[in-house]
Amino acid sequence: MLAALLLAACSTTPPPLAEPMFDAPAAVRAVRAAGGAASTELDVQPLRDSQVEDLRKEAERLERAGQYPQAAAALDHALEITPDDPALLQERAESALLNDRLDDAERFARKGLDGGSKVGPLCRRHWETIAQVREARARALPVDVPGNPSATDARRERDACTVAAPPRY
Repeated sequence: MLAALLLAACSTTPPPLAEPMFDAPAAVRAVRAAGGAASTELDVQPLRDSQVEDLRKEAERLERAGQYPQAAAALDHALEITPDDPALLQERAESALLNDRLDDAERFARKGLDGGSKVGPLCRRHWETIAQVREARARALPVDVPGNPSATDARRERDACTVAAPPRY
């Protein structure tokens, strides 16, 4: 009995599990939530090529099935058809996040920003992607890199993307 008590007194609780460095699905959910359009906001949607649309839908299906590399490949094929489509570039950025390819995610988001609108839901998704990448990098290596915006700076840019629609009379 005494031995059992001594052993019980020596037992320790296991240390808490470490917070994951990067939760890709949560990051993508945050990016997509940032792109939600308000009913009072201007949101222009371009016409899409039917072949690109089929590839986008295939990528969505593959993503839902957890087949992230295959989803990225479908989006890469779509980008071969329309390489400068900002919405497609953003979808590819989100796919890169899901594949833990942070550099690629930021590169695709920035390319989408460069060629796309500077306002609206897509603009917010671009900047939130950059913010998610910045947060992940800060957790991995908490050192500021001169010339690179912090997650806070990226979110300030994201918030500036919201512009009300023109009044209708």
